[in-house]
Amino acid sequence: MASALAACAHAKSGGPAAEQGVASALDDLHDAAARADEDRYFAHFAPGGVFLGTDATERWDVAAFRAYAHPHFARGKAWSFRAARRNVSVRGDLAWFDEDLETQNLGPARGSGVLSLHDGKWLIEQYVLSITVPNQRFRAVRELLERPAQ
Repeated sequence: MASALAACAHAKSGGPAAEQGVASALDDLHDAAARADEDRYFAHFAPGGVFLGTDATERWDVAAFRAYAHPHFARGKAWSFRAARRNVSVRGDLAWFDEDLETQNLGPARGSGVLSLHDGKWLIEQYVLSITVPNQRFRAVRELLERPAQ
């Protein structure tokens, strides 16, 4: 019990243990998606959590995101993301991160967001999934986005 309290106190103060706790939560989130473990995946979100997807219309609370994602999980194949690089900062009960992701379907992508500590567990308050665009290709991408949808 004393060691658990000490670990929680250290996690709240920041430092390597807290940063590792956040990294472990994010790694497990990605592993749960890759294994199509819907319950484990959504257990990583805070009750008021939000997921922002790559499309401008994709701002989902947990219930809406789960409704969207359920058919993917039910087929036994959600998505596969792996962090190739990650930065984590912790201040008290809050942590924020950014990570470069290797993905099977999107190509290079980035995840970023905020987690909060709930009873010793880091939960996602906001996760933002982005597709990165190299600066030298931005003009071409912008031109594609300005074209009418077909």
